[in-house]
Amino acid sequence: MDFMSDQLFDGRRIRILTIVDAFSRLSPAIDIRQSYRGSDVVETLERVTRVHGTPRTIRVDNGPEFISKALDLWAWMNGVRLDFSRPGKPADNAFIESFNGSFRAECLDASWFLNLEDAGPFFSRG
Repeated sequence: MDFMSDQLFDGRRIRILTIVDAFSRLSPAIDIRQSYRGSDVVETLERVTRVHGTPRTIRVDNGPEFISKALDLWAWMNGVRLDFSRPGKPADNAFIESFNGSFRAECLDASWFLNLEDAGPFFSRG
C-alpha cells in the first residue's frame, strides 16, 4: 500500500490510497479522499478483504496513516504482519512505486477532476 497526492481543478489537495498485490499484480483498491487517517485505511482494508481475503503481510512505508494505532490493531486482530520499508528507500516497495508511476502518467496526469464525485468512475471511494 502507498499514498499518492494530487489536486482538484481548484487546487484542493486529494489523497489516493493505492493497494497492489505483489504476487498477482492485481490492484484491489484505489481509494480517494480529501484526507486520510489510520481508521480510513482500516475501512478500506475491511472492504477489500471481504472480497479478496486477508493477506499475510502488507508492505507499507512509515507514513502516519500506516503507523497508526487503528491499523496496528486491525493487523494484529486479523493476523496480518505489517512490513515497514526502510525510511528513504522506496525500492523496498518497488511494485507499488511502479504501479503509482504508471497510474500517475496514465490517469492522474491525463485527467482533471472538478471534485471527488467527478473522479468516481476512476476510483472506488470509501
